[in-house]
Amino acid sequence: MTAVPLPYRVTANRPESTGARTLELRPAGEALPPFAPGQFAMLYAFGAGEIPVSVAGLDDGALTHTVRGVGAASRALCAVRPGTHVGVRGPFGTGWDLPAAAGHDLLVVAGGIGLAPLRPLVRAALAAPGGHGRLNVLIGARTPEDLLYQEELPGWGRPYCGVTVDRAGPGWSGDVGVVTMLLDRAVFTPPATTAFVCGPEVMIRATARELLHRGVPAHRIRVSLERNMHCATGHCGHCQLGPLLLCRDGPVVGYDRAEPLLTVREL
Repeated sequence: MTAVPLPYRVTANRPESTGARTLELRPAGEALPPFAPGQFAMLYAFGAGEIPVSVAGLDDGALTHTVRGVGAASRALCAVRPGTHVGVRGPFGTGWDLPAAAGHDLLVVAGGIGLAPLRPLVRAALAAPGGHGRLNVLIGARTPEDLLYQEELPGWGRPYCGVTVDRAGPGWSGDVGVVTMLLDRAVFTPPATTAFVCGPEVMIRATARELLHRGVPAHRIRVSLERNMHCATGHCGHCQLGPLLLCRDGPVVGYDRAEPLLTVREL
């Protein structure tokens, strides 16, 4: 399961934002084991290569992935047509572990394409509102055109879903600035909050520092880290971050483990 891709049929390929597409995949035969929110798959575009892509949806037996075309393999995946096939390996890595946050307020903070791995977590929390406290979703993007899942966002915040962009375009009347500016509007009790953070590393560090300052415990700040993953099985070492192999020990780790590693420039 982890070494050989299984064929999955592309059942949908729709535009999501500038340069990003959302793919819906269904098994063409044997299916992979169930994925958990926060885990990732290795997607293989025939003739172009293989890349790690987080799961963005787990509905009705389908795998949903949002891919931004920035390299040969990702551009090939963005171009696949419904009815064709891709190779899929997985599931890999650690998940967000929503059950461990039972009874806590939930604070979801996403930057850019980092919203994709958080989408199944938000949807799982909305589907089981009695399992936790208040749900706050804070989203940052470079421009309004880069925002993902825009049709879904109005139903996400209970009590708050906020969006901010780095650069406003024509017709944008929302917030402009970094995502941490939205924390003042979120409704949560810091000592009884679990935070889930994904996005560029500089944004992760800034968000985690602000949450620590507000009293959220470090081990309750769950961050998704990214390094160059090749094998996804913990053998090649490309995704090493200090003592961690992020394809195996991550990508989701507590900030109590991540903080000392992210302060070392060479890592």
